[in-house]
Amino acid sequence: MKTSVRNTTRKSPRSMTLSIATAVAVAATGLALVAPTATAEPAKAPARAAVAAAGASLPFTSVEAEDATTNGAAVGPDYTQGTLASESSGRRAVQLTAGQSVEFTLPTAANAVNLAYSVPDGQSGTLAVYIDGERTDTTLAVTSKYSYIDTPWIAGAKTHHLLDNTRALLGRDLPAGAKVKFEASVPTTIDVADFEQVAGPAGAPSGAVSVVDKGADPSGEVDSTQAFREAIAAAKGGVVWIPPGDFKLTQSLSGVDDVEIRGAGNWHSVVRGSRFIDQSGAPTGNVGLHDFAVIGEVTERVDNNPDNFVNGSLGPNSSVSGMWLQHLKVGLWLTGNNDNLVVEKNRILDMTADGLNLNGTAKGVRVRENFLRNTGDDSLAMWSLNTTNSSSTFANNTISQPNLANGIAIYGGRDITVKDNLILDTNALGSGIAISNQKFMDPFFPLAGTITVAGNTLVRTGAMNPNWQHPMGALRVDAYDSAIEADVNITDTTITDSPYSAFEFVSGSGTGKAVAHVNVDGATVDGVGTVVVQAETPGAVTFSDVKATDVGVAGTYNCPYPAGSGTFEITDGGGNSGWDTAWDDCASWPEPAE
Repeated sequence: MKTSVRNTTRKSPRSMTLSIATAVAVAATGLALVAPTATAEPAKAPARAAVAAAGASLPFTSVEAEDATTNGAAVGPDYTQGTLASESSGRRAVQLTAGQSVEFTLPTAANAVNLAYSVPDGQSGTLAVYIDGERTDTTLAVTSKYSYIDTPWIAGAKTHHLLDNTRALLGRDLPAGAKVKFEASVPTTIDVADFEQVAGPAGAPSGAVSVVDKGADPSGEVDSTQAFREAIAAAKGGVVWIPPGDFKLTQSLSGVDDVEIRGAGNWHSVVRGSRFIDQSGAPTGNVGLHDFAVIGEVTERVDNNPDNFVNGSLGPNSSVSGMWLQHLKVGLWLTGNNDNLVVEKNRILDMTADGLNLNGTAKGVRVRENFLRNTGDDSLAMWSLNTTNSSSTFANNTISQPNLANGIAIYGGRDITVKDNLILDTNALGSGIAISNQKFMDPFFPLAGTITVAGNTLVRTGAMNPNWQHPMGALRVDAYDSAIEADVNITDTTITDSPYSAFEFVSGSGTGKAVAHVNVDGATVDGVGTVVVQAETPGAVTFSDVKATDVGVAGTYNCPYPAGSGTFEITDGGGNSGWDTAWDDCASWPEPAE
């Protein structure tokens, strides 16, 4: 959620349907690295299936609308910046006119649904819900209120964030094989449905202080901010209980220290407010935030507004789990002391900026088993501003459809791990994973120690950068403001259907800073539009056991910029196959193969 520039996406050689259940941002400031002709959009080809070995263990099963029964029109696949299909899961979706429908067959038992959709700008409506052909009393609200975000201060950005999510309990337990149909009252694009078996509300822990007992209104009509504050003050060392209901907060909470705030489940206990915790200073920590939803009213991105679930510090040894965060600017914008924080098993949807950003000082933070969809900047980021992030990990997260940046971005830091994540469908101005020395502001602490990037799966990731007018790889190592001095070990990576390249090594500022100390050991590359290795700056990388199939144009593009800045040495560590050819024209970018 940096107030800066970022990167873009385009078309892949083919589209591949991948069930999420099975299976920032930052670019140039208008500087072209080279001045070749612009690359054409990649061609589109038949879908194929794959199984992801990484990502979160999710409580829901996703079904793509294009795989359901419909009298609407399928759109995509498309990788053009600013289109509905390009921002959709799998780069495909179904468009309905008023009165048309899409019907899903449940793959597992469920009693709830979350639906990713879009309606035209300025419109709102409903989706009627039918179960096994019978209309129910349940409807899903659809609106453009939280979509169509413009960020003119970000070079290369177009109107984006075209999709939104809407959810409902279905009112009954449905078995696998049941049919759930959604009928549109206004033109609606349906992307993907998450079906879930939601447990009933949990009970209050013994001795907990209920916000209702302090005067909170579970109907959501009356502002409950003061009641939450009083409950937090009364429960120091214990638990604040949010019972089932809707609770309106109009102001941020602070002084949240040595206390657990717990709800009855994120489908049952819902806080309506665009800011939840906003605190700086040096809290003693031991904060727990568990099992409720915070759903905001953020409709545009204003970078100097703290419209976040957590803004600042929770203090050391805190934890966040079981949360549903939606319609905020950032899920967690973390500054100050958050040492040993654990963020796990949360859903972060429809942020106008980052999902989570460790904004310096983070030590021993573990972010794991989270699901993020439709963020408007980096989904997960570490940015070592003011002091360094260190010994922190992003592991086993599933990230889908960041629409203006990277899936995971590491901007500086010491001894960082990015492990076993599944990242799908990065859209504009980003890669699936970016390991970068872009500083944005000073004082910045570049990459240092050992950076471990292991076991990640990247599907349809990478982008066409409209500022550079050249593509960005699925996995990017970027000596943007300083040379790469850390040891960067990239192991056991799976890259599938990258629109352009698999691995990119670049100095994004166009000053030819070196990318070195990088080892790529063990990778399966199945489908790239252009090349496996895209080298654009001096340096040296060793590749071992990198096996590529369905390579669009050539194995390597090796053209350091600016001319005369040095060479990029590719060392063959053995076991490589399928990418032994080279693109030999540094005056142009290879066009993705059809």
